[in-house]
Amino acid sequence: METLSENLPSGLFNFILVLIFSLLIGLSQRRLNLQKETQIFGSDRTFTLIGLLGYILYLFSPGDFSLFAGGGLILSAFLGLNYYFKINKSGNFGITSIITALITYCLGPLVVLTSSWFFVSVVVVVLLLTEMKSTFVELAQKMNNDEFITLAKFLLISFIILPMLPDTRIIPEISLTPYKIWLATVIVSGISYLSYIVKKYIFPQSGVLVSGLLGGLYSSTATITILARKCKNADAVHLTEYITAMFLAIGMMFIRLMIIIAIFNFQIFLLLVIPMSIMMVVSCGVGLYIKKGDKTHRQLPVNTDNIEEDNNPLEFKVALIFAFLYIVFTIVTYYTIEYLGAKGLTILSFVSGVGDITPFILNLMDGQFEGISLSLMAACCLQATFSNNIIKMIYAMGFSGNRKELGKPLFIGFSIISAANLIIILFFL
Repeated sequence: METLSENLPSGLFNFILVLIFSLLIGLSQRRLNLQKETQIFGSDRTFTLIGLLGYILYLFSPGDFSLFAGGGLILSAFLGLNYYFKINKSGNFGITSIITALITYCLGPLVVLTSSWFFVSVVVVVLLLTEMKSTFVELAQKMNNDEFITLAKFLLISFIILPMLPDTRIIPEISLTPYKIWLATVIVSGISYLSYIVKKYIFPQSGVLVSGLLGGLYSSTATITILARKCKNADAVHLTEYITAMFLAIGMMFIRLMIIIAIFNFQIFLLLVIPMSIMMVVSCGVGLYIKKGDKTHRQLPVNTDNIEEDNNPLEFKVALIFAFLYIVFTIVTYYTIEYLGAKGLTILSFVSGVGDITPFILNLMDGQFEGISLSLMAACCLQATFSNNIIKMIYAMGFSGNRKELGKPLFIGFSIISAANLIIILFFL
């Protein structure tokens, strides 16, 4: 934009931007007018002139904003009268169009005084908010009071409690502080909550495959357990759909881990981005290959098999459990390295896969262990995923009732993933 503005007469470029953005906002209001029986304030020409008026008045007194402020007061008075008569005539109390008009009036100073990313973002937000009313109404109707209370708690622990926690070590020799414990809990819970919200409110009628993908971001172990339980009584023609979803969940687990590792230790992330990307492709590829290779299965109808996680990841109980596991793994890891060294850490990485591997991996990212190289930490992350996937295979077979239709594809699929994992550990790192 700066290059283009240099080739135009002074002020012309800003003038054009104000006209274009004001017209776009006006066109969106025109479209809303056409969809409503009751006429709302303004349309394309009105909003274009409002934007032009604000720009002109600002140029007359750019130093003190006196004319611009006076024009804003007069415009607000006219908008107030319009609002008064609208209430008396139709009983409609909405003021979205009035607020939009005031923002349009401010476009002139915004274009002149702020960076292009900011005023363009303002226009984009205005257009989105005016067009997405029905979407917000539907979303609000789906959300219950507990969701808002839980979200409020999360904001409380993230932006009020977290900054107040001390960053001093609880145990002098261990890099474990209240701030680090709660920061890890907030970030991991936030990633899981995002997947939870997307699944519950954006894709509420999605099929098993989408549920597997989003469930893998939430918790791949929990997702595979739920899928396996559903397999126990499912028709044989639908089993391939469940198996594919399980392997997609494992693939998304590697994406989730890469996000967490990138946040806490970018150096290890650079070591693991290629290996974990390969593992993600292998895991998803195995699932899709099984689905493609089975010509007898029938796809499950949409919304007949939603996979919901019982616990909201922002509930305090879930957060406290994670915080407790994080503390345990921090202490165990430190003393394992202290007394057993690198070999002990390697053993611990395999043992950690029996449960949730996220606390163990987070502890590796944050820890500063003498004599432990970054490459060994990266290898331990992959070793934890290796043993964790073995546990997932046991869960998948056990919770599904050991159905013979599942045994072969699950064993072959997990074997391929495990073999790829071992090859990467041995040769890549």
